[in-house]
Amino acid sequence: MSYSPPLTSAFNDTKNRSSILSCSGMCSFCTEDCAGTCELGLAAVLGSQTVYPTNTGSNQVASEKNYPIDYSHFNINGHCFGTHGVRPSYEEATIYNVKLERTYGIDNPVKIALPFMLPAVIKLNWKDYFAGAAMAGVCCVIGEGSPGKDPNLEYTDGKITKFEMLGEMLDAFNKYYRGYGQIILQCNVEDDMQGLPEYAIKTFGAQAIEFKFGQSAKGTQPARLLKGGYEEALKKQAMGLIVRPDPSTDEMKQKAREGCCPNFYSYDRLPLWDTKYMINRIKELKEIGLKNVYFKMAGYDPQDMETVLRIAALAGVDMVTFDGAGGGSGYSPNKMMNEWALPTVCMEVKVADIVNKLEDEGLEMPAITITGGIATEDQAYKALALGEGNITAIGTCRAAMAAAMSGKKIGDMIKAGNIPPRYKQYGSTVQEIFADLADLRYIYGKQADDFPTGAIGVFSYLNKMAFGLKHFAALNRKFDIDLVDSSDLIPLTQDARDLLNGEWFEY
Repeated sequence: MSYSPPLTSAFNDTKNRSSILSCSGMCSFCTEDCAGTCELGLAAVLGSQTVYPTNTGSNQVASEKNYPIDYSHFNINGHCFGTHGVRPSYEEATIYNVKLERTYGIDNPVKIALPFMLPAVIKLNWKDYFAGAAMAGVCCVIGEGSPGKDPNLEYTDGKITKFEMLGEMLDAFNKYYRGYGQIILQCNVEDDMQGLPEYAIKTFGAQAIEFKFGQSAKGTQPARLLKGGYEEALKKQAMGLIVRPDPSTDEMKQKAREGCCPNFYSYDRLPLWDTKYMINRIKELKEIGLKNVYFKMAGYDPQDMETVLRIAALAGVDMVTFDGAGGGSGYSPNKMMNEWALPTVCMEVKVADIVNKLEDEGLEMPAITITGGIATEDQAYKALALGEGNITAIGTCRAAMAAAMSGKKIGDMIKAGNIPPRYKQYGSTVQEIFADLADLRYIYGKQADDFPTGAIGVFSYLNKMAFGLKHFAALNRKFDIDLVDSSDLIPLTQDARDLLNGEWFEY
């Protein structure tokens, strides 16, 4: 048995033609007249380009591996006596009195209406993704490399001097801000070196920056094929990016004259930040107006996870998001999505252990978000419970983006009079069919009827997640989400029991 998928993938539109040999993923019967339908055939034609998905663009991609343990290995416990968080009365002990609101932050407290976070993205329907986060009262993150989205981007001496599209990104959230949540600008090494934090704070009043160490689907930075060849390679190099091979050498100049240049790739630098740099950098940015600082971290070796939490504690970071294996992005290597990092449930257990250890040492821990393949309220509740009180929020990136895209598509169909059959029973207009618009009207007034349906979709999805969480919390007679812990979980397998006992894996 293999947990890894065979040499076929949805994000490359490849497939096997016969029975599969589990150890290699190849067809058991491979013929010389095959047109190359599998991953090997694709690699034979497209070569190194097939390290990455070939059909990104308007798609989301994620791991196709079946991990040996996940949140499904647990059921949720329940109780029928007593109450915690409210008085034991019929009026108070209801799902409607389960408190989901939370507050975190060191110098600048941030309130979130729900224990959710929409992690970093700047592709697909990002406008509605950010808008829906504001409507739901949660945080969202503008993904790394955002300047590259602006066709009018300008640099001077390697520093960003014009990035007007950033205002549009921030406004997508701020337009609907209602006192909860925050929009956060993620910065990788390139963004930081190009002065994006300073530009964002001084020009647009950005309040929050997230420094990205890595994500579960991409532990390295992407190598992007420069389709414009030699001329584009020179242009990217002039912008301060690493380009390989180096187009400025005499050899490459000669190859360009001969018309025999190899493929050129731009490559974002790996983070080499340390405690001293981050403390000084965060201090600099706060002096010019930054209010909140975030880190993004993936399921690296537990020693790395401990190190990033130590840096966060010493630098005054407000929140660290840990991203477990199972997620994905259009710029992540195929096999890295499948084969790298701790599965989310394992990573979370280790993070909670590290937090307890560092708190025992007297360090003040930042808020913690856990993300990586979590899409439903039962998974979210289990993740909160497994964190033993150390988890502030649950990240739902791909699921929330799916809601943003579906909400927009269905809204467009309704407005065009082409109502999907599934929804005809509910009415014929957006106002009739989108059920949670009533809740948005309560918050914003009747102007909510004109909100973009993609954003309504994100709000409705998170509304559903929150309502489901309240049911599970009330089931365990816990009327404040802060009270959930591992006693709310029932391990269904030996692996799950071992994980709870700290015996499933050792480092």
